[in-house]
Amino acid sequence: MFDEVVEHVVAEAGPSHASFPQVKYEGFEPSPYDDSPLLEAYADDPRFQGLRHVTQPFDLCPVQYTPPAPLACLAVSSDRMAIGLASNTIVLIELAHPDQILQIPISRKPTEMSLYKMFLDPSGRHLVITSHQGENWYLFRGWKKPKQLKSFKMVIESIAWNEPALLSSPHSTSTREILVGARNGGIYEAVLDAAEDFFKSQERLTCFHLSDPRTALIIVTTPTRIYQFVRELYLFVLASSLPKSLAWLTAPGIYLCIDDHIDSTQLFPYPSLSQHETSTASSSPPQVPSSTLVLLYKDRLIGICTLNGKQNYEDNVPLRPNEVVRGIVTDPVRRTYWVYTDQSILELCDSDVALQYAKVNDIKCFPAHANALFDEGRFFQAAQYYAQCTVPFEEVVLKYLDAGERDALRSYVFSRLERTKKTDLTQRMMLATWLVEFYLSKCDELDDFCAAEAATSDVQNVETERIMLEEDLRHFFETYKANLDRDAVYELIQGHGRIDMLLFFATVVGDHEYVIQHWILEEEWSKAIDVLNRQSDLELYYRFGTVLTRHAPKEMVDAWLRQPALDPLRLIPSLLQLQHAPRDALSSNQAVRYLNHVVFQQSNTSSIIHNLLVTFHATLSPTPSDDGPLLRFLTTAPCDPLTGKPYYDLDYALRLCKRANRIQACVHIYAKMGLYENSVDLALDKGDLELAKVNADMPENDLPLRKKLWLKIARYVVQDKKDIKSAMRFLEDTDLLKIEDILPFFPDFVVIDDFKEEIAHALEGYSAHIDELKKEMDEATRTAESIKQDIAELRSRFVTIAAEETCSMCAQLLLTRQFYVFPCQHTFHADCLISLVR
Repeated sequence: MFDEVVEHVVAEAGPSHASFPQVKYEGFEPSPYDDSPLLEAYADDPRFQGLRHVTQPFDLCPVQYTPPAPLACLAVSSDRMAIGLASNTIVLIELAHPDQILQIPISRKPTEMSLYKMFLDPSGRHLVITSHQGENWYLFRGWKKPKQLKSFKMVIESIAWNEPALLSSPHSTSTREILVGARNGGIYEAVLDAAEDFFKSQERLTCFHLSDPRTALIIVTTPTRIYQFVRELYLFVLASSLPKSLAWLTAPGIYLCIDDHIDSTQLFPYPSLSQHETSTASSSPPQVPSSTLVLLYKDRLIGICTLNGKQNYEDNVPLRPNEVVRGIVTDPVRRTYWVYTDQSILELCDSDVALQYAKVNDIKCFPAHANALFDEGRFFQAAQYYAQCTVPFEEVVLKYLDAGERDALRSYVFSRLERTKKTDLTQRMMLATWLVEFYLSKCDELDDFCAAEAATSDVQNVETERIMLEEDLRHFFETYKANLDRDAVYELIQGHGRIDMLLFFATVVGDHEYVIQHWILEEEWSKAIDVLNRQSDLELYYRFGTVLTRHAPKEMVDAWLRQPALDPLRLIPSLLQLQHAPRDALSSNQAVRYLNHVVFQQSNTSSIIHNLLVTFHATLSPTPSDDGPLLRFLTTAPCDPLTGKPYYDLDYALRLCKRANRIQACVHIYAKMGLYENSVDLALDKGDLELAKVNADMPENDLPLRKKLWLKIARYVVQDKKDIKSAMRFLEDTDLLKIEDILPFFPDFVVIDDFKEEIAHALEGYSAHIDELKKEMDEATRTAESIKQDIAELRSRFVTIAAEETCSMCAQLLLTRQFYVFPCQHTFHADCLISLVR
């Protein structure tokens, strides 16, 4: 298999010549390229004075890089070099920034696995590594380590990339459809996507495309055969041009065909250098002005001119002792060629046209090279060179428009955008906007094709191409959003009617308000809330909360709960939308759910929030008679630690509950306000005796008030209920009332038989109490008589003291001033005794 350049290993003992088709040797046509104008254009430039006298078409230039381990394989594409080392390490070098070197190890020991080949796609983003043991690895640009392709157990010999699709989609993470040739003779179509992290093979085959959009061409080579497959296949990306030449190394020589005709071939015998063994060879397709086949031997390079079949180049490969030549590779996009050994890398430079080699940054030769590629039909490659030279932008654009190559033109405009300075804001904005138009027009074109070919089998594949193109556009939006004018792109996308892309762009640029407005107009409430959840601007919650709460209350409240930074006061207009909204009686009120979260979980102390929650509880209860939720809130609501009162307004709550006929709530509020008589009266008016008892015991420190409240309840039981037995049982609930307290409430002619037993028990209790009082009185009388007797005895008691008696404290004569004498014979002056006691 090949992609404009074929690499092949020739065996030492070639097969029999009889197995090859007979090749006709004919004359050679002259080269279609005239390089005299190019040489004359630089005749006066001192840097190119010796150009006409250069005898070697190529220069072999060593690369200033020393690998840390022996080289095993090499791949180059789009100025990105991948080096495989024998230590199972991948070295990545951006040739535009050679000082930036990235080393990525593969988690295999050299004794377990050895690298065989690497395949780098034309865009330089996708790298496939294969080993001698059949293990395969995949590395996407930007990854820190490769991922093993566990389902692909084979030694890969070649990969055909979908070059036009990869170059025209610089942001795609997919390789698109590729063909994989294995050592076991199998050919597999595969898709490798870095975003999805999987490698899947498919049954259909897709490779290069001919001018007929329903036909594809596949070329397969083996050591003894070349196969061509042509049939109708599913298509995904139409190539702008085909390879113009094919070179195949065979035992007799180099098998060359030009202009896509495999049967019109030429066979160039190998140079008679028997002392050299061919290790690897590479053919360079005809360029300006060189048309040379380059062969790599063990120690030198040999060039054969395709115009006359003669050798026109030979150069020795500089080798150190024990250094071994590994191979030659080409960059299919930048058209650079590289020879590598196990210790060094060399670049094969075209000295004929001096493209950027007379001076590294000189691009004066690019216009001629770009024009030649354009004339050959290599529009994508030409676009890369046009983007680097000074050809006027409008001239290049008109050339591509006249040729009808809008895909290649898109690649050119994109390359110009990449090379435009970030400070040139206007130019970058114009280029980026035009690229958006290109993408949208291509999508419309594919849509029209699907509509026109609805009955054909190609529709599915074109739709897949459109999906991939849209994915590229999404990547473009994400990368260059800073270079796009929001309103202009909005208008542009709306003109093409691509609402999904419009919403994606609005999301990328952070215009979530636009997306939410769109979904609200479409009445897609859940999608609008989903967009609201994925952004961080709290103002949008307040702005769209009213309409979204009315139509999707549960989802909206869920969104609020996930944003604790929201101000509940600013959400009150949205919450009021639920005050009169119809709802299922079995479902919870979403406004109450949010307010409960704010009050109990977020510890909000705003009286407005608490009053609003009381309002919802009082007016939006599923059943008017169900006071449970309201009472639970009134009893568990947090209170101000300084005043001990709840944060909601008690007067407002009382008025609201009265208007809503919430009697139990009113009783509770009266008690909170300290109006216990009102609470007991209201409970009795409702006939709730138990509630009245609970409120009667609330003033714990005011016994007279408690007794008064219990008397109210007793009056209610005796006079209103007229239930004597209940009145008697009522006395057991409190120790503040006796039978005589409630007797005045009984009717004058009540039959005593109904409560004579209670009266008898009461009288017995009184009799026992009187006996106890009598005993206490007798004991008190005896104690009084004993005290009288002690006092009488004390009156006759005396003590004799001597005239010289002294104070026990100050030792002075006792009789000099007032004194005290104790039965223990201690004597003290009065003032000394007082001071002693103090």
